[in-house]
Amino acid sequence: MQLSEQETVRREKLQKLRSLGINPYPANLYPVNHTSKQIKEQYQEGKKVIIAGRLMSRRIQGKASFAEVQDSEGRVQVYFNRDEICTGEDKSKYNEVYKKLLDIGDFIGIKGELFTTKVGEKSVRVKEFTLLSKSLRPLPLPKVDAEGNIHDEFNDPELRYRQRYADLVVNPHVKEVFIKRTKLFAAMRRFFNDAGYMEVETPILQPIPGGAAARPFITHHNTLDIPMYMRIACELYLKKVLIGGFEGVYEFAKTFRNEGMDRTHNPEFTMMEIYVAYKDYNWMMEFVEKLLEYCAIEVNGTTKATFGEYEIDFKAPYKRVTMTDAIKEFTGFDISGKTEDEIRKAAAEMGIEVDDTMGKGKLIDEIFGEKCEGNYIQPTYIIDYPKEMSPLTKEHRDNPELTERFELMICGKEVANAYSELNDPIDQRERFEQQLKLAQKGDDEATEFIDYDFLRALEYGMPPTSGLGIGMDRLIMFLTNNQSIQEVIFFPQMRPEKKAPSIELNEEEKMVMGILQKEEKIALNTLKTASGLSNKKWDKTIKSLTKNDLAKVVKTDEGLFVELV
Repeated sequence: MQLSEQETVRREKLQKLRSLGINPYPANLYPVNHTSKQIKEQYQEGKKVIIAGRLMSRRIQGKASFAEVQDSEGRVQVYFNRDEICTGEDKSKYNEVYKKLLDIGDFIGIKGELFTTKVGEKSVRVKEFTLLSKSLRPLPLPKVDAEGNIHDEFNDPELRYRQRYADLVVNPHVKEVFIKRTKLFAAMRRFFNDAGYMEVETPILQPIPGGAAARPFITHHNTLDIPMYMRIACELYLKKVLIGGFEGVYEFAKTFRNEGMDRTHNPEFTMMEIYVAYKDYNWMMEFVEKLLEYCAIEVNGTTKATFGEYEIDFKAPYKRVTMTDAIKEFTGFDISGKTEDEIRKAAAEMGIEVDDTMGKGKLIDEIFGEKCEGNYIQPTYIIDYPKEMSPLTKEHRDNPELTERFELMICGKEVANAYSELNDPIDQRERFEQQLKLAQKGDDEATEFIDYDFLRALEYGMPPTSGLGIGMDRLIMFLTNNQSIQEVIFFPQMRPEKKAPSIELNEEEKMVMGILQKEEKIALNTLKTASGLSNKKWDKTIKSLTKNDLAKVVKTDEGLFVELV
């Protein structure tokens, strides 16, 4: 393992601490009785407190020092005085341990009393401190120069997602996002529980990937010697629970779809699904409006949320637009009564890429996605989907070509999907078989599995039911003004981390490698300009990196480019 100069120094300090008889990683409990927030909100002059957290800054002035300790709720100023900590002749705990062997990022415990500084800062006067955990790697803290300019901010997305632990420490606003995420889940649970519905759990490993049209992750069960699938939805299992006699059940489900990754999709995401007996999609629309209005207030204290350039208002009621009217409004084309070939021709004329594997439902979905979806900014229900798009949905009571389904659109993205659930087992079997034909035809979004156990369960009878699914990650994006789903997932999926070079790099080489690691591929002249190196240093640097197989220069029709090996 190649260590930086700072990492080497910290390991030397670790050994010095041990040689002094100080365990840098003690096992015993530390009796914390106050947080930084409690100190500020319940301040009492002279009150004795015990706190713990990371040492985040310090200003040493001889025998006295002001520092900041950061715990789970913020920072508090602490005051170290040599003679109060070391009351006898031996001053080594302050002079050696505190001043020389502690580092920014170390976890320390402090026993002391509260006081107010001359400038009015509520602080802790340290009477005793204990090293609780030695940090061997320096935190990527930003630096502020004399003019107040901030340098070296830890804001590179790839580094932040890969090292979320460091991101949470040095970027307090990131922590607030995940606090709000937890508030959202708690609020939604409270809303459902107060309505009398029960939280349940269903299998993540499933013999058939049912309940949605998506490509699954596949694994193998060694004992049973059968393939298993990570769930793409929990719908069919939750419906089986209703068949068994429960009237309202919900689940916050880790869900997995082996598909694309972008700013609004992650292969592993959290879906909330709820099913309520004796209800329909009209009831569910009113229920969702009340639910999201309640959740927005619980998370942000208001029904309004900022998302990019938009202000979204979650206050009920929400506008309702049929799928047919939406397409007619934004394309002028009426899908009512049209054949598959007519819709395919119309889609092609709109500039939408189509092929023969796409069935009627997929074609309509492409038209809506390309031409309509992005126009709905405020919460809007798109209702009454064509039957071909909704294999698990009950036929519309007034139009046999449609189904009783809605999707909630916000800022051009689907947040919720709901049905009057199909409970006719014969109709359900026919829909499954139609989906299977589409899959065999080449439609990769049609399900290629028929869940015969679910059909058997339906034959025992399922009450009329309305079901709802909400993408929790996408919803919290809107409530916290984050444009990327990776910002609201603690540890999003990423490509394997590139191995650090095994050779010793000089400062110029490190700097050029840093630029390349952000861009991966960059025009040669652009990289040279960005490096700011003289011609001589640039030639030496790029030759060294290519010679050691860390980077390579490639020639394309557009010119010379440099990319990582």
